Amino acid sequence: MTRRLLLALAAVTAMTVTVLLDREGYADNRDGHVSVLDAAYYSGVSLSTTGYGDIVPVSRSARLVNLVVIMPLRVFFLALLVGTTFEVLTQRTRRQWRLIRWRSRLRGHTVVIGYGNKGRAAVRVLREAADQDVQFVVVDASATTAQEAAADGHAAIVGDATRAMILRRAGVEEAARVIVAADRDDTAALVTLSVRQLTGSATITVAVRASENVPLLRRSGATSVITSSEAAGRLLGLAARSPAASEVIGDLLIQGNGLRLIDRPARQDEVGASPKDCEDLILAVVRNGELMRYDQIRAFAADDRLIQVQSRP
Repeated sequence: MTRRLLLALAAVTAMTVTVLLDREGYADNRDGHVSVLDAAYYSGVSLSTTGYGDIVPVSRSARLVNLVVIMPLRVFFLALLVGTTFEVLTQRTRRQWRLIRWRSRLRGHTVVIGYGNKGRAAVRVLREAADQDVQFVVVDASATTAQEAAADGHAAIVGDATRAMILRRAGVEEAARVIVAADRDDTAALVTLSVRQLTGSATITVAVRASENVPLLRRSGATSVITSSEAAGRLLGLAARSPAASEVIGDLLIQGNGLRLIDRPARQDEVGASPKDCEDLILAVVRNGELMRYDQIRAFAADDRLIQVQSRP
């Protein structure tokens, strides 16, 4: 685009100089004198084919120069203008076509609202636990943060996630999971409401600062709510009382070597067995969408999903 602009300026400059070199061959209907400003004005209206007729070539040399030099410059300028317009329209159409094609192929992905420390950590955990590549679409109000997400290999959208238009652009209707990691609890509640209106099947996980906002988020449609400040406070208290116990919890929470929690289906040979009969350390079971903790489990069923503690490879 810059190159085309420079070429257009060069054409106007060349025509202005050409007119000034033979200014006596031109007549100005206003005062009869062609100044530098008049020459530049004549060049602009002539190249754009406007032609008001107030400045005209009258001498034979000026008319010859118009025919030999200025006419090709006019054709060049028009071709440049039309080519630029066509290129802009083509790029816009191509970009919209790519966006439509990308959205049509977007299924079962994860939408991350807010790509701060919490959002990045959630993406790392999901990538680590996934058996196959997980598609992430990041929505953030900051263009700089969205660029960081794009640099990390994710699709990034700049916009306000409380708006349905932005959420639709991220493909929330087809998403498997939505992670809301907003900076403010009121924003998190609005985003959760907006997301739940667009999708009834996606798992919505929300991070909030204050525990009193947890019931509000659950009524807004959140599947699970994490209270960041209270969780940090509990971990601090545990570390003060038992540093070793806090190390174990840290292994479960922090990415790297140590322990991790996995969610897996019950194996055929485990159906009918109890947690104490299982070689793996099973902490809980998800049965028919309900969480059953260790002391509530009598025997594993065929459709159970087991929450297991596993050593990291």
